Amino acid sequence: MADSRPLVDTYGHFIDGRWVDPDAGRYNVLNPATEEPIATAPDASVGQVEDAIVAARSAFDSGRWSALDPAERSRCIQQLSDAMLSRAEEINSLAQAEWGCSANERIIHVEGPAFMVGHAAELAMEPAEAPMDAWGAAGNTLLRYEPLGVVSILTPWNFPHTLNAMKVGAALAAGNTVVLKPSPLTPLAGLALARIIDEETDIPAGVVNVVTPTSVEASRVLTVDPRVNLVSFTGSSAVGRSVMAGAAETMKRILLECGGKSASIVTEDADIDDELLQRLLFEGCTLHAGQACILNSRLLVPDALHDEIVGGLVDAASRTVTGDPSDPDVTMGPLISREHLDRVEEFVAQAERDGATVVTGGARPKHLDKGFYFEPTIITGATADSYIAQEEVFGPVLTVLRYRDDDEAVAIANNSQYGLGGAVWGSDVERALAIARRIRTGQVSINGTIPGDAPFGGFKQSGIGREGGVMGLRSYMEPKAIGVPA
Repeated sequence: MADSRPLVDTYGHFIDGRWVDPDAGRYNVLNPATEEPIATAPDASVGQVEDAIVAARSAFDSGRWSALDPAERSRCIQQLSDAMLSRAEEINSLAQAEWGCSANERIIHVEGPAFMVGHAAELAMEPAEAPMDAWGAAGNTLLRYEPLGVVSILTPWNFPHTLNAMKVGAALAAGNTVVLKPSPLTPLAGLALARIIDEETDIPAGVVNVVTPTSVEASRVLTVDPRVNLVSFTGSSAVGRSVMAGAAETMKRILLECGGKSASIVTEDADIDDELLQRLLFEGCTLHAGQACILNSRLLVPDALHDEIVGGLVDAASRTVTGDPSDPDVTMGPLISREHLDRVEEFVAQAERDGATVVTGGARPKHLDKGFYFEPTIITGATADSYIAQEEVFGPVLTVLRYRDDDEAVAIANNSQYGLGGAVWGSDVERALAIARRIRTGQVSINGTIPGDAPFGGFKQSGIGREGGVMGLRSYMEPKAIGVPA
């Protein structure tokens, strides 16, 4: 290993292969479990963000990455994957301290991102061009995919390392250069990734740049600067719309993965056991303290099973161990900030004002006097049109809704501005599949079967475009059709 220093560290910006002192001061990074600073991060002015764009533009235009043999790009990306796996314990410590990753979520936050980058190394070897059947062509048609150029990557605070790695890996596999801007709540994740790239890979200078500004003005440069060709954004739908508007000024390509209010449908023939109840609670409420866009935060159950399922969920919630993620026995960590904790608390209060019932949770844990914690919360008695059933809470709050038949279940599931994920649980797989086909959403699992290396993204206000697999790789590229004489 090139350097034994922990990844929770003091960094500058990473621009053009160099660590650069910030020109706009530094800001504290808090541990959400303790509310104490763990490090400071570099702020950036508009000018410093532009420096990163210039570096990425130069690296792309020079061809020192885009013109490399695909096997060489693949080798460099695989180096990153290997290095991430070798430093898994350091990344786990960072994940616990900066964004509250508990032990039962480690694979999502630590090893999983390394595997994603390893898969990106494989995708880098996908053929860039191939002949295609084309109706009406006088000769032959060659379909070619080319890198877009400079990609600005804007990532959120909930799964920062995972999303940084996924997006950077795909952008690099496609032959692009990158400016990565992580959330100011989790800047160390992006800077640590830059450090691993710098110390342990042969990725050329300027190909990956990382800046961590706090201001809207500096961040917006990455959506409006004409030298940027694609904006890849994951975050709220509200910010996604702003990104889309900024990118439209120069008709940039955009890749948006935004909010969700996904529904999990339990049919009356489902086998209701503790394993299922624990899965429903985790995927709908406690996964990363509910801070996941893919969360199935609406649980749709038939009238006949409502009380049994709710009772089982309350019991399962009582066994959730909430606390500091550095404790291996903890199964749910904190929310990311005081502001976000206040927001989640107000969502629950609004649900009660609207006539819903909090059957368990609904408050800050009394035994924890520090940290941004909120109890696993189950809400019943809400209507499908209510605020709690329509808006993304982004906290450990599961809303249980009743339905009468499959048609009503599908109607409730589709009664949303979002369409990111979803699930169906039942003994009759063909019936579950028929329901899944009718749900207007990007991904649906049946009886816990998560789609494999498949396109990830959403319908409606859950986003535009897809990530993952070959289709995701092509999202970072432009197709070109070439007519070749026979």
